Amino acid sequence: MAFGLGRLGWPPDAFWAATPREIGAALRAHQRADADAAPGREALHALMAAHPDA
Repeated sequence: MAFGLGRLGWPPDAFWAATPREIGAALRAHQRADADAAPGREALHALMAAHPDA
């Protein structure tokens, strides 16, 4: 409920009308977006090494 109403911002009628499959799909899509939001420490160090400040 917190995810659907809070994080996704679905209105209550949309949340309660959603099937478990739809809620699961939204959760998986949101998790992938969060995972791709920022590079990890290793990737960041590789980027810094490849593109040093002059």
